[in-house]
Amino acid sequence: MFKTKFLPALLILGLAACNEAGSDKKATTGDSTATAAKHDSDHHHMADTSQAITPLPAIPVGAKVYFKNLKNGQTVTSPFKVEMGADNIAVDTIGAVKPASGHHHILIGLDSIPAGVVVPKDSTHLHFGNAQKEAMLTLAPGKHKISLQFADGIHRSYGSKLSATITVNVKK
Repeated sequence: MFKTKFLPALLILGLAACNEAGSDKKATTGDSTATAAKHDSDHHHMADTSQAITPLPAIPVGAKVYFKNLKNGQTVTSPFKVEMGADNIAVDTIGAVKPASGHHHILIGLDSIPAGVVVPKDSTHLHFGNAQKEAMLTLAPGKHKISLQFADGIHRSYGSKLSATITVNVKK
């Protein structure tokens, strides 16, 4: 009786909390602030359990992701543009899981996420589920590790095989 009476209320509260947390377009991480232009604010990491989960698509031969305009160790002035590249794999919007496609994420201060793990959405995991290929980042002065992480249509990481990590120096 207790479970059936209060379970719907708990589910509604949980969904409301996810919606509020997922709508944040500007987030602060300790001494840095990351702002993603037009990043995917509609994604709330809620799985549709009414259908079987599609397996993580295979990574096409020769597929890679990379920073198009930034080099490891480069000095930048904040805010700075990040151009995200992908070869031999399509950059697509979130939604359906399609073979040989996915979308970018920028991880701040982090390395790649293991294959098959859903990329969290917070101030250090920026989502670009509208197929964006560039973004503006605002980081505090200092040295920062930034990683590109490619994921499928439901935000499951392709792992280190579709990840690239560099360090940038943000000048004062």
